[in-house]
Amino acid sequence: MIPDQWYVVMDSTQIRDQPVGVVRMGEKLVFWRDSSRKVVCLRDKCAHRGAALCLGKVIGDHLQCPFHGLEYSSSGKVTVIPANGKNTLVPDRFQVQGYPTHEAHGLVWIWWGEKPPENLPPPHFFKDIDDSLSFGRTYDYWKAHYSRVIENQLDAAHLPFVHYNTIGRGNHTTVDGPLVQWLDGNMFYVFVHNRVDDGTPPLKPEQMPAPDPLKDFKLEFIFPNLWENCISEQVRILVAFVPVDQDHTILYLRFYQKFMRIPVLRSLIARLSAPFNQIITHQDRRVVVTQQPEASALQIGEQLFQADRPIIEYRRRRQELIDQAQLKT
Repeated sequence: MIPDQWYVVMDSTQIRDQPVGVVRMGEKLVFWRDSSRKVVCLRDKCAHRGAALCLGKVIGDHLQCPFHGLEYSSSGKVTVIPANGKNTLVPDRFQVQGYPTHEAHGLVWIWWGEKPPENLPPPHFFKDIDDSLSFGRTYDYWKAHYSRVIENQLDAAHLPFVHYNTIGRGNHTTVDGPLVQWLDGNMFYVFVHNRVDDGTPPLKPEQMPAPDPLKDFKLEFIFPNLWENCISEQVRILVAFVPVDQDHTILYLRFYQKFMRIPVLRSLIARLSAPFNQIITHQDRRVVVTQQPEASALQIGEQLFQADRPIIEYRRRRQELIDQAQLKT
């Protein structure tokens, strides 16, 4: 994983009144909401005897350990050790790692790093997703490194083979482009066109017609783990690729639409989108979980071709971010 980044890690609906324990980035974490409903995240291991804090309870702005009642603030510092008396000063060593959180668009991010900068800016999100779009959601568990799952969604050449009977019908095997357009150091667009092989070579990225980002079909990616498929002005698919550990990823998938405004039919579309999207992702999963090596990197012995340009761009920038984080340590 890339350190010092905002990662989407959960859906807002998963964090309610009780503490929630999950594994993210290979760590056991506990989430809860304080008295103002702000999401708090700590490592899920009591500093005293190592018990799981997720089994405890929320008391105002504090999380109480289920074993001996130690109370943790949102920063991860123990404020009360009941066995020592409520007025006894708590030693500084009674502390667990806390992570900054951000909640927006029904998603929860954590800033995954040891030392968050002061005045930490919020994470980026897609500007073309707003309240005019309603959505249905689903989750999908993969036994694969999150980098491989991301690359699958940047791969246009697999569609007529993996999805031959669904979204890849038509035998459009020739891939024109793809054109990768960077917006900044953490976000890029992919413009691509798949067509039936007529014997002519694929257009190079620079030969493609100038794209219109507001109208043309495109893929969008925000580092480290957010992807959007802009199918049309009225339809979007969003996926957050949530790293559980080195071997497992959860896809938080949403189907956004605004072509149907009638509430009953809108809810029906939201419900029906989940099973269809899982059919698509399971077609992908069947293949991606077999890839070797399991994690992606710049040099892993693969022989790539022109259609892989978005993957190459992703790998290059991912490695740059990892290197930058290592220089800080």
